[in-house]
Amino acid sequence: MKIICIGKNYVNHAKEMGSDVPKKPLFFLKPDSAILPKKHPFFYPDFSQNIHYELELVIRIKKLGKHIEKKFAPSYYSEVGLGIDFTARDLQESCKKNGHPWEIAKAFDHSAVVSQQFFSIKELGELSFELKKNGESVQKGFAKDMVFNFDEIINHVSKYMTLKIGDLIFTGTPEGVGPIKIGDHLEGFLNDKKIINLNIK
Repeated sequence: MKIICIGKNYVNHAKEMGSDVPKKPLFFLKPDSAILPKKHPFFYPDFSQNIHYELELVIRIKKLGKHIEKKFAPSYYSEVGLGIDFTARDLQESCKKNGHPWEIAKAFDHSAVVSQQFFSIKELGELSFELKKNGESVQKGFAKDMVFNFDEIINHVSKYMTLKIGDLIFTGTPEGVGPIKIGDHLEGFLNDKKIINLNIK
């Protein structure tokens, strides 16, 4: 199982990161060791002083596929959940400045929070999601605002790598990313259903 993450998939997030909106989906990987075990808190790592949250819609692949045409992409997923892509922003900025790969900032242990619950996309209808930090809304997004939708993402990624059953695709984060600190409490909502409840320790 692999975790595929889509970058800069919301216009306003690309702008807040000082970047142009991509012409094609940008993606990177996290290993399965990045998944935070269920019901565990997130322990702030000692190698960073600037960990940021990024809330995202997550789809789960349900059958094997490669070179998937966009018109067939809907048959490869049916459920959606939420994820938090934790990013060591200080490490990422240092790597980018020096022209180095930045997996160290994205792929570290427990940097991928995945909701325990996934829901039928057909039953949910229009998808919205929200992150609250200490009870205050810090991110809110809508699937309709994605630069590249689920089908376009699957079409593009599957040109380069085989999608396998159980693979997770983090589909990008809206504007409002920001830092966490020890003692914070994060809550993730999918269409008003609270499916992430996380303490930072």
